[in-house]
Amino acid sequence: MSAASDSARTPKGLSRSQARLAAVQALYQMDLAETDLAAVIEEFKAHRLGRAAENGVDAGTGGEADPEHFADVLKGVVRRQREIDPMIDRQLAQGWRLTRIDSILRAILRAGAFELIELSDVPPRVVISEYIDVAHAFFEGDEPRVVNGVLDALARKLRPGDLPERGKGHA
Repeated sequence: MSAASDSARTPKGLSRSQARLAAVQALYQMDLAETDLAAVIEEFKAHRLGRAAENGVDAGTGGEADPEHFADVLKGVVRRQREIDPMIDRQLAQGWRLTRIDSILRAILRAGAFELIELSDVPPRVVISEYIDVAHAFFEGDEPRVVNGVLDALARKLRPGDLPERGKGHA
């Protein structure tokens, strides 16, 4: 993902891409350990932001995570989760529910959906591409395609006209 396409790097030189990766890790931790939002934000800011690549997980983005974007995504997902989860559920293959899928994949979809809902300054293609990259950091199978399909469908519903029609350009 190019830095110019999303302000993936903020003016301070901090990486939104790394913030997204860290947000997914924090959402996963909150999901499994039922950790408090404020505690997770504080832990990540104090000990883990900017160190994702050092810890063996890298979405190929480099740089230090933007702590503001990280916290915004986490807080937004928690605040809007009752709205986000049913939206994602409707985009999953018939018979699949959000609660049945891998918790990392669930965290990726929730974070991506939040950005599509609230962060209108970030183009939908960038959100989709960034979260596909995050999925590739964790999965080697079909999960990145699931992220692409679900987030693309959500983007088309949430931001009509922001993506080219299917078959008329890149999606």
